[in-house]
Amino acid sequence: MNTEQFMHFKIAGKESTNSIRKLQLTNDLTDFSSNDYLGYSRFKNEELSGEYLQLKAKLLSKNQGWSGAGGSRLLSGNSAAAEELENLFATRENTGAALLFNSGYTANTSLFSCLPQKGDLVIYDQYIHASVIDGLRLSYADRLKFRHNDCGDLENQLLKNKDRQGRCYVAIESIYSMDGDFANLPLILALCNKYQARLIVDEAHAFGVFGTGLATTKETGTPVFARIITFSKAMGLHGAVVLGSQLLKTYLINFARPFIYSTALPPTLILSILTRYKRLLTFPGEQHKLQQKSALLSANLKAIYPDRNLTEMAEMKVSPIQIITVPGNENCLRWSKSLFEKGYSVYPIRSPTVPAGTERLRICVHLFNTQTEINGLCEQIKKLQQS
Repeated sequence: MNTEQFMHFKIAGKESTNSIRKLQLTNDLTDFSSNDYLGYSRFKNEELSGEYLQLKAKLLSKNQGWSGAGGSRLLSGNSAAAEELENLFATRENTGAALLFNSGYTANTSLFSCLPQKGDLVIYDQYIHASVIDGLRLSYADRLKFRHNDCGDLENQLLKNKDRQGRCYVAIESIYSMDGDFANLPLILALCNKYQARLIVDEAHAFGVFGTGLATTKETGTPVFARIITFSKAMGLHGAVVLGSQLLKTYLINFARPFIYSTALPPTLILSILTRYKRLLTFPGEQHKLQQKSALLSANLKAIYPDRNLTEMAEMKVSPIQIITVPGNENCLRWSKSLFEKGYSVYPIRSPTVPAGTERLRICVHLFNTQTEINGLCEQIKKLQQS
């Protein structure tokens, strides 16, 4: 079988299971699929903060590049904007340091490929993001998964491996991207402290939705080892930051190959991140409004599916990610197409991205979604469910 035959064979396999992926445009549909929770991607920088123009002038006065970094951070790509953003994150998030990466995927692959060493162990939630798995595949460390959000199973894994000679890390998400459910952070952190494991939390879908995340010292009472924050969700941009100690930052600068060998983020993007982060800290009312709309969507879906488990947690926290299980790739795809035809952008999440039999529609609510749009979407879902 030559290369072309191999590719045709693999693609045919995807088509036969209704799991083939295709690019499509949805600009004319009501958005219930993107991660742009606060709608920041819809604003110009000047609309978000007048400070943007002042920061831009400050950068240009230093004769630095604007549209491109020109090299990696270790060569010509470092900038005053990058250092200002990292210092602000470290100060406001009460961590020792922060290090910018070009994406959340790069941040996770960097951290998990270079930190755990041969003889070490990483125990991760079975629903952890693919970028963590790919980082671990590049590492020489051992890895084990525990059942999703099952703290009892996590403790069993920690207990069985408590006498290992190597270091132990636990990897979770604070809000899981495919289910929208919450990790039990206080209990998981307590288990890590009990068994001397370092906790690493991906905050991609919590940052900007619930303050600046759910694994903050304010939320947990004690700092976690590392947090990964991405700017492609609530910030509506691109890039990521790893929060941890100054020692961790120095280690990553020296051993994280994607950081060392990638051209740095352009200063224009870094200033956009800085502008939006400052707005996020200034207008918490936007997050409260998002919570109200998340609660409305959740209540409507609960009325359609009375036995449905709500993706909520204590203190009136409701996830902006809500799912409807539609088993079978073909069925899930059919429901999604029907909603598209009615003007709603809701994508199917099919196997093998999720286990077979748990295929689902993943609905993301945003600050810009109106009550009429939310009610209209749920009315169409009700019709699909009844038919």
